[in-house]
Amino acid sequence: MDRILDTLTSLEIQPIAVVDIAITAVLIYWLFSLIRGTRAVRLVIGVISLYAVYVAAQAFGFQLLSQILQTGAVVGLLALVVVFQPELRRALERIGRVGSLGWLWSGSHGEVQRVATEVSHAAALLSAERSGALIVLERETGLEDAAETGVMLHADLSAELLRTVFAPRAALHDGAVLIRGAEIVAAGIVLPLAETTLQSERLGTRHRAALGITEQTDAVVVVVSEESGSIALVERARIIRNLDEERLRTALVSLLQPGGTRGRGVFTLPAPGERGARALRLVRRRGPGRHQPTATAPAPAPRPAAVDGGKHG
Repeated sequence: MDRILDTLTSLEIQPIAVVDIAITAVLIYWLFSLIRGTRAVRLVIGVISLYAVYVAAQAFGFQLLSQILQTGAVVGLLALVVVFQPELRRALERIGRVGSLGWLWSGSHGEVQRVATEVSHAAALLSAERSGALIVLERETGLEDAAETGVMLHADLSAELLRTVFAPRAALHDGAVLIRGAEIVAAGIVLPLAETTLQSERLGTRHRAALGITEQTDAVVVVVSEESGSIALVERARIIRNLDEERLRTALVSLLQPGGTRGRGVFTLPAPGERGARALRLVRRRGPGRHQPTATAPAPAPRPAAVDGGKHG
């Protein structure tokens, strides 16, 4: 014990070393927070495993295996750039936005309240009419590419306009609506579908599209099922089901306001008629291939909690 204490005492830690360690720790934390809940997690595990094999091969003098791993690393790097292009794009966008935050930080609290109120009221109206809807709210990540697939509107946000766009006989009914700030930018846009998983296979097209866009961006998506009329909120490829107007509005304010939850793994929504006594919480499932969270909550709403099916969902 004395020898260990003497060794620790003799160590001279330079200030620059402390700064170096701190910066490295922050970068590692940022990297894992970026890929958490995405398919890139398995990639990182695979890369670490291969690197461990390479180190072992070098230590034991396995020249052939070491050469194969070195050659495969060059080819694999090029393949990863192609396969994981969405994740790389999102990472670069986040880096480029450091110090230049979007409207959700510069906008007033009143504007966020208005957006949340209009969207939640529109969802409630569409739910009562059993009209399907897919409403995308842009945050930091720009969605210009998605907007170009639809019809540009640049109209002031209102619940009645959203209701008109998603009317069953409307020309833009089957597409998604993109909202930026308090403006409806485009309607009838096409979104990427989520990767085929056990969860996405049981969902309708709208829910899969919501999962797809939130896998690739930080957008918040509101989905109204055409079959059951249930309202869902999707963020970072996580779904909260069977929301009513008030709980949806509360969740949107929490996600969109400056300093709000914005991508954290757990947030609470007051149940109808309650203020914090009971809550809806997102719980992240553990284990490989089960990173999608499930929503647990009291069941005050009469709508069934079963997963929506059907073509449109």
